[in-house]
Parts: sequence; structure tokens; C-alpha cells
Amino acid sequence: MYARRSLFGLLAGVCLVATPAGAETLKEALTRAYIDNPTLAAARAQQRATDENVVIQRAQRLPSASASGSYLELIEQSTPSVVSPSRIFSGGVDLSVPLYRGGAVRNGILAAETRVEAGRADLRGTESAIFTQVVAAYMDVILNEALVGLASNNVDVLSINLEATSDRFQIGDLTRTDVAQSESRLALARSDLRSTQANLVAARENYIALTGDAPNDLQAPPPLPGLPTSPDMAVDVALEHNPDLIAARERADAAGFDIRVAGAGRLPTISAFTGADYTNYLGTLGAGINSGTDVTAGVSVSIPLFQGGRVAAQQRQATAQAQAALETMIAAERNVISQVRAAYSSWRAANAIIASSETAVDAASLGLEGVRAENTVGNRTILDILDAQQELLRAQVQLVTARRNAYVAGFSLLAAMGKAEARDLGLGDEGVLYDPAENYGRVENIIWDWQRDPDPVVQSSRTVDIPAPDGEIPVTDFTSDSPNGPTGD
Repeated sequence: MYARRSLFGLLAGVCLVATPAGAETLKEALTRAYIDNPTLAAARAQQRATDENVVIQRAQRLPSASASGSYLELIEQSTPSVVSPSRIFSGGVDLSVPLYRGGAVRNGILAAETRVEAGRADLRGTESAIFTQVVAAYMDVILNEALVGLASNNVDVLSINLEATSDRFQIGDLTRTDVAQSESRLALARSDLRSTQANLVAARENYIALTGDAPNDLQAPPPLPGLPTSPDMAVDVALEHNPDLIAARERADAAGFDIRVAGAGRLPTISAFTGADYTNYLGTLGAGINSGTDVTAGVSVSIPLFQGGRVAAQQRQATAQAQAALETMIAAERNVISQVRAAYSSWRAANAIIASSETAVDAASLGLEGVRAENTVGNRTILDILDAQQELLRAQVQLVTARRNAYVAGFSLLAAMGKAEARDLGLGDEGVLYDPAENYGRVENIIWDWQRDPDPVVQSSRTVDIPAPDGEIPVTDFTSDSPNGPTGD
């Protein structure tokens, strides 16, 4: 009965139970990663850099103005002239307005805007990937804590069994072989405990790397919403919402605009211009006119006649790159379909394993009790007891592992469907959602050359000061009698 109660207590970490006060939930872990994960912060910064490409392209169709000035001192003249000035100051202002660039500017802007959309999809994909890693790390900590508890409980049971076997050996009821078998199993159980503790340390370290904080009394995750009822349903949703596939489609569209940009190099360009030039001879012309201003305006046309095949090569290059983008889109679609179907299969399999393992645990528990009872009347050996104990442990390990795998596979399925992002997970309730459109709206109309952002600073926290985790688990009050793990069809 103690072993049975202990098992249920250990499994409570992966069951749907009430959250104690002060415990850490999966939503809190995801929120912390959303705010503090450096990979996600870097992806946001990269998207802000991508936003600027639209401004850079748009600047090519706006007027440009420049000013110039010079001062000249004539030190020596080889042929002196009475009308030659010895000092000259000149300055000018020029304004140029592009009128036609063969469509290069318009298509360049469209390509940049399309790549902004692709970047936003990439950002969604990064966010979803980080969340999937956090969920896996969260469940790995819970799983490995349960495995350490099972291994520790196994050591305790085998220690008691060795003591009982040794006592019976002393009174001649058992042989030295029985004692040796018990000692061997206990030694193996202790080594397994060390191994599971090392795995728990690794799981906690991975959790720290992803969330920026150590795990603290992790609670059972909530049920996963919106899981599909068939792989075809999951694929249909993924083809519409998967961020990686959306990004590939947007890049293919942008590559089409690049072809037009490259082809514009063989078309004429037209610009309007005006300028004012001021010259002052600083009184060195005597009684003559010592200053003057010239104002000009006009239209310039440039018609390319021969460029050595450069434009044709650039357009062929852009065409080949567009072809590559189209093939990449198909590859992304294939990969998404494969991911979705594989995740769906893993999720269904893990749920089936849960059901089988629950039956196996119940049967192995009853079997162990029966073997012990039969041993007291001489119908079973000590080795039979040890084998039954090992069989129970294997069933328990398979059960907690299947529960972890079912949840991670279910979340991975949602991620592949494009349904595992901050808004889908309710993180907006915390008021922390990052909207990449805000930065785009901030910069898209800036035309002042002297505007700049503050110098970059690190936003994510360092983890060097977080104490190294150990492989110990907190003492648990084993009171649960009916674990209910994640379920599904």
C-alpha cells in the first residue's frame, strides 16, 4: 500500500490537480520566457532591422538635397591678370527629384514590405519554437523529478528487502544466494538513482537557460485546447496558419518583385533638378563685380544603351533566386505536413501508452503483493520478489514518461499548426504581448536623416548568479489516489 500511495504521489506532478499557493505554473514559465529569452529578444531586434528596409527603399523616390561650399586662396599666378581674383568663396544648394526609375523603386518597396511580412512570420515561428522548448523543459523537470522519486522509492524498498533477507539468512530460512541477489539489485537501484538525479540536474539547467530562472515547485500543466480530431484536420489548419510556411510564401512573393527590380536597370531614368550657386571674390576684383548668384533648373534623362550584359545577368540571377524561393516554399510545405502528421501520431501513441501503462501499473502492483504473500508460504523465491519489484518500476517509469510525451507531442502538434503562440496561450492577459507592427508604424514615415535610436543594451537577464541545481526533489505529501493524466483520442 505504501508503494502504491508513493507512486500516485509521484505521478501527481504530471496530473491535472489544483495549484498550491506560491507554486509555479506553465503559464508563468512561458510568460517569463516570452519576456526574458535572449533568442526571442534577438529575433525581435532582427525584425526591427528588417522594418528599416522599407524606409531605405522608399527614400530612393524622395527628393534629395545637398549643400556645398569652398574657399580658394590664389597664392601665385604664372600669368598675372588685372581681372583675376586672389580669393574666392563659393557655395551652392542642389535639389534633385526622381521622376522615373523604370519601376525599380516601386517594386523594391513592395519587395521590402513583403519581406517585413515574412519576418513577422519568422518571429511567430521563433516564438512558437521557444514555447515548445519551454514546454518540453518544463515537462522534463516534472518527469525527472518523478523518476528520481521512483528510483529513490525503489532504493528504499530494496533496502528493506535486503534487511529482511539478511535476517532470514541469519536464522537459516534463506541462502547466501538470496542475500547476494538482493544486494545486487540494491546496488543497481542506487546507480539508477544517481543516473536519474544527473538527468534531473540537466533538465533543470535547460529550464534555466530557456526561462532565465530556476524551476520552483512546478505544477501540472493545463489541458491543451484545440487539439485536432484527425491528421487531415491538423494539416488543413497548419497549411493556413503555420508561420514557417507563411514566411516561405512571402519570400517567394518578394523574390518575384526582385525580378522586376533587376529588369528596371535597362530602362531610362528621369529626374528633375534645381540648384543655386553663390560666388564671392571677397573684394579681390577691385571695382568690378565681386559676387554673384546663379540659379538653374531642368530635367535630366539617362538612357542606358550598353552595360556589358550586367542587367541581363542580374535579372537572370533574380529569376533563379525566385525559382529557389518557390522550391523552398514547397519544401517548407512538405516539412510542415510531415511535422504535423508525425506529432499527431506521437500524441495519439503516447495517449494509448498511458492507458496501457496505467493497467500495467495496477497489475504489477497486485502481482508484487501476491508474490510477497506467496513467498511467505514458500511458493516464491526472493528472486521472484525482486523481478516483480523491477516489473512494477518499469511500468511506473513508462507511465510517467508517456504522460510527459503525450503533453509535449500535443503542444508540438499545436505549434506545427500555428496555434501555440502568445495570443493562443493567453499571455495577453499578462499585458506583455510584443507587437512588431508598432515599430514598423514608428519608423515607416521617418525622413529626418539625424534621427537615431538609443545605443543597444542587453535586455535579457544573465543566469550566472543562479545557484547550480542539484538532483534532489522536495518532500511530497503523498495523498493522491487517482491520478488523471493528459488524455485525448
